[in-house]
Amino acid sequence: VECSSADEALAAAGAGADIVLLDNLGPQELHAAAAQVKAAHPGVTVEASGGIVLGTLPQFLGPHIDVVSMGCLTHSAPALDFALRV
Repeated sequence: VECSSADEALAAAGAGADIVLLDNLGPQELHAAAAQVKAAHPGVTVEASGGIVLGTLPQFLGPHIDVVSMGCLTHSAPALDFALRV
């Protein structure tokens, strides 16, 4: 479940979500929200997403973050033009 606050994430986890995606939170807010979710629901996977790039990735890593999604890996990737002739 995609969540934009700690309250939303806690409500989603409480309703039975297996994974909560904390989207577009700054590093401090993200880590605080993730810690709250893990304290209340230790089995829930917490994913960080939104505006994370390789240069800022270390700021988003922490003990309560299980997965990090980075759109820059796909939407900023250069195109490759190739053909296959059989």
